[in-house]
Amino acid sequence: MNTDLSVERLPLLRVRDLCTSFNTPEGKITAVNGVSFDVNHGETLGLVGESGCGKSVSALSIMRLVPNPPGVIERGEILFEGTDLLKISEREMQLVRGVGIGMIFQEPMSSLNPVLTIGRQITEPLEVHLGLTGAAAEDRAAELLEMVGIADSRRRLSDHPHQLSGGQRQRVMIAIALSCEPKLLIADEATTALDVTIQAQILELMKNLTNQLGTALLIITHNLGVVARYADRLNVMYAGKIRESGTAEEVYLRPSHPYTVGLLNSVPRLDRPASERLDPIEGEIPDPSSLPAGCAFHPRCRWSTSKCSLEDPVLERIENRQMVACFESKSVARATGSTFH
Repeated sequence: MNTDLSVERLPLLRVRDLCTSFNTPEGKITAVNGVSFDVNHGETLGLVGESGCGKSVSALSIMRLVPNPPGVIERGEILFEGTDLLKISEREMQLVRGVGIGMIFQEPMSSLNPVLTIGRQITEPLEVHLGLTGAAAEDRAAELLEMVGIADSRRRLSDHPHQLSGGQRQRVMIAIALSCEPKLLIADEATTALDVTIQAQILELMKNLTNQLGTALLIITHNLGVVARYADRLNVMYAGKIRESGTAEEVYLRPSHPYTVGLLNSVPRLDRPASERLDPIEGEIPDPSSLPAGCAFHPRCRWSTSKCSLEDPVLERIENRQMVACFESKSVARATGSTFH
């Protein structure tokens, strides 16, 4: 990896114009379409949106784990510490995974190998990337299990995944992802399969560990509550594109894209009367193989105009670090009580 001191002043991860598509019997589906964003050293970035918006494909593209065929990264740059991950060899990419970037997948039971012990699955990256073997690797594996809150860690090394609860399996996934102390951790819907209490524990654990290790965190989720509590900045995705971005405070206090407003209005709030009905987003997510012309959200948008069905707006800065891709962002802001210049 490039270790030039000037690189340290750049974002840890810089994604530019990323486009990833899949060839299907129904035709080509562009899952990620011109996505650009940065992740800075030590920060937490949230990537939010409904299922099918391109969040997970963005993460898999960063890790170069998009299955090919049918998937292909058509264009773009993924600069990690100044090195374009799309231009290095698979061998070099294998060295980035684990040491440079760690990833926690959505469902631990399908990510962990059912026939290998927990200890073996933790020691493997320690052997490959750090050269630890034998007792040294086992000691480090036990230390990692303790770090993620699994009691009696030494005995647990001989357990198989089916002997652990869902929360424990997710903790093991976090231990594996952090085993080589990566500079960036990607958590792809890491708490979706867990109950609410365990979700909170896992999220607190990830945040505390990343703070402790100085690791940047990319949280991929559809849960706006998670982003509000843990993210420094967030990107809102819809139909393969980022529609709004900014600091968490800016976007929550001043939502300026109709889709962001719809997501926020769909979340129950304790500061409102229990009798108040939610205001869900009307309509369905568009078929990715036949997206509507213009802005993909316009068929579901209460602010749409004729222009929205003809042209697709680009991300434009509206205030400070907040950006939005919407022709009617000022109308949206006025309607929601937001203001910007």
